[in-house]
Amino acid sequence: MTGGQGRRLDRSFFARDVTVVARDLLGRVLLAHTADGDVAVRLTEVEAYAGQDDPASHAFRGPTVRNAVMFGSAGHLYTYFVYGMHWCANIVTGPDGDASAVLLRAGEVVAGEHIARARRPAITRPELLARGPAGLATVLGLRRDASGADLCGTVDRWQVLEGQLVTTDRVAAGPRVGVAAAAERPLRFWDIASPSVSVYRPGGRIRRCASGG
Repeated sequence: MTGGQGRRLDRSFFARDVTVVARDLLGRVLLAHTADGDVAVRLTEVEAYAGQDDPASHAFRGPTVRNAVMFGSAGHLYTYFVYGMHWCANIVTGPDGDASAVLLRAGEVVAGEHIARARRPAITRPELLARGPAGLATVLGLRRDASGADLCGTVDRWQVLEGQLVTTDRVAAGPRVGVAAAAERPLRFWDIASPSVSVYRPGGRIRRCASGG
């Protein structure tokens, strides 16, 4: 099922600078083939994390068992568990060993809304089903088994479709949310026209999926 969302993005799309990929992911569609059926989310908010050059990144201190996928090739998923209750998802970018990644912060459900609602029964407004990194991961079924999955490989349980790139006049950039280091870097990108984007209050502390990417 692509539902008119265009072609599948190949590895060359992800094997670029993390900030370029992050901005270009807005409007793209992440499709999940799950046991319950297909769910697709149009990405509306992301954050870039520049690997070992970024003190807010999981990769800043080098490779570990947990973050090993980040040091591999672009176009793989990296998921992790936080607060003892939530999963969050990133897409690895850049050349092998770069360890940069884009945290998927929010999106709009464009297919499989009934499945998304069943996975987040407390959410009554459809535009909020995939708001926040944990909400997005939940509706797409992105958990431990998704970490290391190849979005560009022959097994297509998860894939990114071209969707429709958000035009420049609708893209905003600003500080990342809730990180203790390098929060001021304008590496969060979002579609200003989408109600699914996180509420951000400058100077406030917002819970988020740890120091993602």
